[in-house]
Amino acid sequence: MALVTAVPGAKEGSAKPLIPRESLRAFVLVTGLFFLWGIPNNLNDVLIRQFMTSFAITRLKAGMVQSAFYAGYFLFATPAALIMRRYGYKRGLLTGLVLYSIGTFLFLPAADSRKYWLFLFALFVIASGLGFLETGANPLVAQMGDPESAVRRLNFSQAFNPLGSIAGVLIGTVFIFSGIELKAPQIARMKLAGTYDVYLRHETLRAAPPYLVLGAVVLVWAFLILRTPFPAVANEGTADSTEPKGHYRELLCYPHFLLAVVAQFCYVGAQVGTWSYFIQYVQDYTHVGEKMAGYLLTGTLVGFGVGRFASSHWMKTVRANVLMGLFAVVNILLLAVSILDPGWLGMWCVFLTSFFMSLMFPTIFALGLRDLGPRTKPAASLLVMAIIGGAIVTPLIALIFQITGSMAWAMTAPLGCYIVVALYAFWGYAVPPRSVVAQLQS
Repeated sequence: MALVTAVPGAKEGSAKPLIPRESLRAFVLVTGLFFLWGIPNNLNDVLIRQFMTSFAITRLKAGMVQSAFYAGYFLFATPAALIMRRYGYKRGLLTGLVLYSIGTFLFLPAADSRKYWLFLFALFVIASGLGFLETGANPLVAQMGDPESAVRRLNFSQAFNPLGSIAGVLIGTVFIFSGIELKAPQIARMKLAGTYDVYLRHETLRAAPPYLVLGAVVLVWAFLILRTPFPAVANEGTADSTEPKGHYRELLCYPHFLLAVVAQFCYVGAQVGTWSYFIQYVQDYTHVGEKMAGYLLTGTLVGFGVGRFASSHWMKTVRANVLMGLFAVVNILLLAVSILDPGWLGMWCVFLTSFFMSLMFPTIFALGLRDLGPRTKPAASLLVMAIIGGAIVTPLIALIFQITGSMAWAMTAPLGCYIVVALYAFWGYAVPPRSVVAQLQS
């Protein structure tokens, strides 16, 4: 059975339950993964600011946090798809959880040695595990029920991701940020007194405990998944199946999917880049402390979560692509204001973009996988690989800042990304397959 995700209309999914009863327990555990991978994703936003302090590095070098992190997604998405095609979703998810936990435990030797590259490696390992989780969980949720409600079901599960994001930023703000922000004269005096290195070591060590606790929670979740039977879904374990295997080259025949990869690359770049430097934008133009900026970041993530639940509800009456296109246009306008009028007004405009970006990732994902049949797993891996946009756009924002000296003008990068998302929503998602697809399916 192919994964078919029709663009939802007013009566989508009305005849069948959104989540079948026999899949409920597995669905809850898989949906919990969306929460769990949201935590490290947005702890990165705190780490960027923290590492600028503890390692005394520039914004551009601190942005390597996201580059290392999303490189893990990029490199492990395809192996994850191949493993899950051969062994099934459940084993793929367990592999991802084990890698995730290993990466969190690496924070202890990284903090103890004060090696920046070891922190980056730990983040890379965490993200390699998350690559498995996202490659498996997104299409698995989409296939856990009626194909006509796949977009709504995926938006529902994705709505728990921002709850993890909120938790991650709160954990970082409370347990990683010390609230001690030294001025240049204070640093000079501490260097003369020989206490500056002690301060830096203390700031570095603050990063480890939250990750160690997180690693323990991840292992518990892996045990729960291990003990839970998963429902059979379409095209799982096709190595022993008579159904045709999907090949990557066949995806070239689906322009709507290829454009979804581009749109996903741009969306993730806009999301990650905006959140990574939100604290910096706030501090540059409102001059509040890092803890207050951290709480404002938490607030914008709350808006992101509200947007996920609200958009899932609105998709009952508004077509998914139309709603996403309208949200993208709103974000273009909000970022234009934040560029032209930085300050409290600009900050609140950046703050509001989180609400309107909320539905984009799952909607692009589901629309991109529409009607791909046995090509769903390899297609899902490429959509997860598109997350590399976070590793490209984030340092691009830092580079624009270094050239212009303005975090406001650096917001032109995510603004351009939303233009691409809007084009996909209003046009790209509906580009028909090429004629050769009929031969591939025969």
